[in-house]
Amino acid sequence: MIVGAFFVLLFLMLFSGIPIAFGMSLVGALGFMVLTSVDAGLAMVGQVLYDTTLSYQLSILPLFILMGNFISHARMSDDLYAAANACLGHKKGGLAMATIAACGGFSAVCGSSLATVSTMSKVAIPQMRQYGYSDGLASGAVAAGGTIGILIPPSVVLILYGIITENNIAALFAAGLVPGILGILLYIAAVRFIVYMKPEAGPQGRWFSWRERLEALSKVWTLLLLFVIVLGGIYGGIFTSTEAAGIGAFGAFVIALLRRALTFKVLASTLLDSARTTALLLMVLVGAILFGNFVNIAQFPQALSGFVTALNLNALEVIIVITLIYLVLGCLLESMSMLLLTVPIFYPVAISAGIDPIWFGIYTVIVIEIGMITPPIGLNAFILKATVPDISLSTIFRGLLPFIGADIVRLALLIAFPSLALFLVRLFY
Repeated sequence: MIVGAFFVLLFLMLFSGIPIAFGMSLVGALGFMVLTSVDAGLAMVGQVLYDTTLSYQLSILPLFILMGNFISHARMSDDLYAAANACLGHKKGGLAMATIAACGGFSAVCGSSLATVSTMSKVAIPQMRQYGYSDGLASGAVAAGGTIGILIPPSVVLILYGIITENNIAALFAAGLVPGILGILLYIAAVRFIVYMKPEAGPQGRWFSWRERLEALSKVWTLLLLFVIVLGGIYGGIFTSTEAAGIGAFGAFVIALLRRALTFKVLASTLLDSARTTALLLMVLVGAILFGNFVNIAQFPQALSGFVTALNLNALEVIIVITLIYLVLGCLLESMSMLLLTVPIFYPVAISAGIDPIWFGIYTVIVIEIGMITPPIGLNAFILKATVPDISLSTIFRGLLPFIGADIVRLALLIAFPSLALFLVRLFY
């Protein structure tokens, strides 16, 4: 009853506009105090703040954020889109396919879904409109393509999941690679389906010669090299995830310098943006840990696990129930709130049901991806609306429906074939 009351309080705070970090921190601290004592609660808050802000493992966050900001300021998104367009633009719906491929490449070094949507919308939507693409297909491709940013490594969401659940972040990166590529392929298939049903939605673009294609690809070789160095070094055991983040940030800095994209003003802005984003994520993480401590001391996960055990549900049935809950929450909460609220509760239940913790992390991120493009609170749709105000939200959400279907297919494949996520993990770890 106490846990239920504090859950209601938390949801009321969230829907009233209080930031998730403050809401979870307040509810977690108050709940802990109610179940123990005021002194114990204050001591717990101080210890969590100290341990979180001085954690060596958390240094991976600002470094990968800095890496993504350097890449963004180097305007690599333009070159990525040009390269993808040169290879795919001549097909029906080719510009939308190029947008999805470029989103996958940009998010692989950016790690942020929102940053990918914000950046690629400025590059891709004017081009697609110029060639007569429908606003629904154009906006759907950008908003859906942005969700790939939280699965293809390096992913900030996977890093947070690894920290909260104390799982190997490098193993999570390995597990996210194949499902991330599968997501790109299924999104491209969704575009093919749209233009098959409505050919006028995605007219063919011009044909690029092989010389033009090679010239376009030559402009992104530095980005591909950085991606190979960062992930290859992690999987090859050459350096740790934290060291890879440092190497990636330095490599992105060098790329930005070589492209003459950095001035002292831009450098100061990049560092300030990275520091601000890191501080926000640390505040959110502290709130999640405080809330998790409250939930754990209330023994809510244990009670939930006991309830599941009493129902004699197998692992598949547990996943189906959790999936249904996530799909409902995806219509009400944004992605970070979903992750931080549910992982402390569902993770122990999944482990007690015999579900692999690495696989569960990839599954969780994919379900969160679906939530980011699901009405009425699909955060990517609102970011796109803010960037391109003349496209209505109803048009964006209608354009997203085929991509939501593609995500559900990917989720079903992941549940049916867990090796899609675990193959590389078993190979390297």
